[in-house]
Amino acid sequence: MKGILGCKVGMTQVFSKTGELTPVTVIEVEPNVVTQVKTKATDGYDAIQLAFSTKREKLSNKPEQGHVKKAKTTPKRFLREIRSVDINNYELGQEVKVDIFEAGEVVDVTGTSKGKGFQGVIKRHNQHIGPKSHGSHFHRSPGSMGTMRPKRVFKGKKLPGQMGGETVTIQNSEIVSVDLENNIILVKGNVPGPKKSFVIIQTSVKNPKKKNNREELISYIEEETKEQEPITDNSVEASIEIEEPAIEEPTIEEPTIEEPTEEKVIEEPAIEEKKEETSPE
Repeated sequence: MKGILGCKVGMTQVFSKTGELTPVTVIEVEPNVVTQVKTKATDGYDAIQLAFSTKREKLSNKPEQGHVKKAKTTPKRFLREIRSVDINNYELGQEVKVDIFEAGEVVDVTGTSKGKGFQGVIKRHNQHIGPKSHGSHFHRSPGSMGTMRPKRVFKGKKLPGQMGGETVTIQNSEIVSVDLENNIILVKGNVPGPKKSFVIIQTSVKNPKKKNNREELISYIEEETKEQEPITDNSVEASIEIEEPAIEEPTIEEPTIEEPTEEKVIEEPAIEEKKEETSPE
């Protein structure tokens, strides 16, 4: 048996390389601190106490400060016990990280369900609605309170009352992925509680040794570009010449000035003078 405390972030979906879509709940799991180790000799049972989510000392009282001071850590918001663990693997003040779980393991997730206020039996216990036709006096009532005798309501009668805000455990949930770098666990399906609520992830009680084969997920993180080596004159391979596009300079056409052409001389037809004819005397 092993367990860890975390905070519910929300829901999303992931894809495997074969195209399978899986709805998952994102649980943020910062390193937990072992604030107490209980043994059968001192407490009557074996268990460890884990602490999660740091808070200011101003918000904690002196008993809380003295308790966490033994583990050499700061006051925490969320403290829970994990029973049936091998206490030989834990020490006071030790950090428990997400790598204690692997993808494919079957776990039980416990959280506090969303509070829905005072509700009737139709919504709270999924009872049937009465006929809505005219003349019917039974629509959303709780129904009979019991038999004639002993003239009292039996214990366990389903009646209107406060709905939600209860401790709920989802059993046999599967871990889809574990991200040690970002301290995140992806659990298949839904998890009880609203966003930013605390949850407990433990080894499954019904199937403690079961482990499913998970397909590799698609990663959308781009690989970091490798830094280029400095270019030197001697290294021919490292030198990379980048041809810059040649920018064509605009050519300005100068106006052509026409040189004056020689005027053509038009020869006028020669007019022959008439010779005076002399009459013979």
